[in-house]
Amino acid sequence: MIVGRAVTKRSLWFVRWISVSSIELNGKQRLAALWGNGDHGRLGHGSLESQWRPNVLPSSAFDNQNLREIACGGAHSLFLTDHGRVYASGLNDYGQLGVSDDRAYITEPLGVAGLPKEIVKVSAGYHHSSAITVDGELYMWGKNTNGQLGLGKKAATVLSIPNKVKCLKGVTIKIISLGFEHSIAVTDKGETLSWGGGQSGRLGHGHQSGIFGLIKSDSEYTPRLIKELEGLKVKNASAGMLHSVCISATENGSVHIFGERANKKLGFSEASNSSLPSMVDGLPYSEKAACGGYHTCVITGGGELYVWGTNENGCLGIGSTDVAHLPERVEGPFLRHSVSEVSCGWKHTAAISGGNVYTWGWGGSHGTFSVDGHSSGGQLGQGNDVDYIKPTKINFPRHVKALQVSCGFNHTGAIFEY
Repeated sequence: MIVGRAVTKRSLWFVRWISVSSIELNGKQRLAALWGNGDHGRLGHGSLESQWRPNVLPSSAFDNQNLREIACGGAHSLFLTDHGRVYASGLNDYGQLGVSDDRAYITEPLGVAGLPKEIVKVSAGYHHSSAITVDGELYMWGKNTNGQLGLGKKAATVLSIPNKVKCLKGVTIKIISLGFEHSIAVTDKGETLSWGGGQSGRLGHGHQSGIFGLIKSDSEYTPRLIKELEGLKVKNASAGMLHSVCISATENGSVHIFGERANKKLGFSEASNSSLPSMVDGLPYSEKAACGGYHTCVITGGGELYVWGTNENGCLGIGSTDVAHLPERVEGPFLRHSVSEVSCGWKHTAAISGGNVYTWGWGGSHGTFSVDGHSSGGQLGQGNDVDYIKPTKINFPRHVKALQVSCGFNHTGAIFEY
C-alpha cells in the first residue's frame, strides 16, 4: 500500500482504511498498521514481504474486535483488543507467540492460548512476551535461558504457553517492559522489580559476591525488588538492550538509569556500566521513558522530548550522528506540538505528536542485516531504506489520528483512530 503525497492518492488510501474495518467505538474506528522488515511474518499481513510504508491490518484478523494496543518485539508482534484478547504473529523459535502451534513462524495473527479473558497490557521483548490481567496478575512466555520469564530457576528454557508468575502472589502489576533478555515491572504501589539476565548491570541490583569472593551468577530467575529504588514511587519504566530506566512519581519526576553507558555523568568514555540506579541530572519533570539498543528517550511533563546515547544512524533525531553524553531536547516539529508517545527500536525511534507519527534513525540502509543485497529496512515508514537524522512525519490521511506506537528491532506498528 503506497501513501501518496497527492490529494487523490491520499484520498484513495483513506478509502482503503475505511474498507478494512467495520468496528466502531463511540463513533470512532481503530486500526493497526505495521511497516518495516517482514521476515517471519512479524507484520501480520499473511506474507514475508517487507513494507516500506504503513500497511493496515483488517479487523477480521482479530475476529472483528477493536484494537487497544500493539507491542513489537525482536521479530514478533502482539496485538491486544478491547475485549482483553491477545493475538500474535511473527517468529516463534522460542515460543514467544504463545500459540498452540509448533510452526517456526506465523504470518497472520493467531489468538494466544492459555490466557485469562481480560488482559489490559502486553509487552514484547526480543524473544519473550508478557501480559497483565485486569487483576494485575503477570503471565509470561518465550525464551527463558536467563530467567527473563521470572518463573524460577527450575523452569524450562523455552515456554511456548503463557505461565503465571506465581511468586508475585498478592502483588498487583501495573506496568511491564521487556528488554533483550531481562524484564522490569512496576506495582500499583510504585515498587519496581526486575529479573532475567543481569549483564552490564541492567537489573539495577548491583554486583554480588559469592563464596570466596567469586561473583555469583548475574541472572535473577524470579522478580526481585530493586532496593536502591525503595521509598521512591515509580510510575514508568522501560527495559532496553543493555540498560533500563525508571521515572519517579514524586514532585520532581526524576529519571533513574542503570546498565551499560548509564553512569551518573553519562560520560561514556570512562566508566560505562552502573549496576545500581543513578539519577540523570538536568531533566525537567518527566512522565515517560523508552530504551533502545544504545539510546534513551524521555518525555517530560510538558510534552518535550529529551534523548541521549550513541546516536548510531541518527536515532536521537537531533540532526546529526554525534553521540549525546547528556540529555538533549529534540526540537523541529516538536516545538509546535508536544510529544505524547515515544518508542525505541534497536537503532530507530518513533514518536506521536499532534496525532501524527514521526520516525527517525536507521532506515535499513548501508546493507545492515541484508540478505542477497536486499535491505531489511522500511521501519521508518518513509517509503525507502535510508536513514533520517531528524524526526520526519509519515503522511497519513488528514482525519487519521495516531494513538499508540511501538518499535521492534526493525519493524514498527501503531494504533490509529479515525
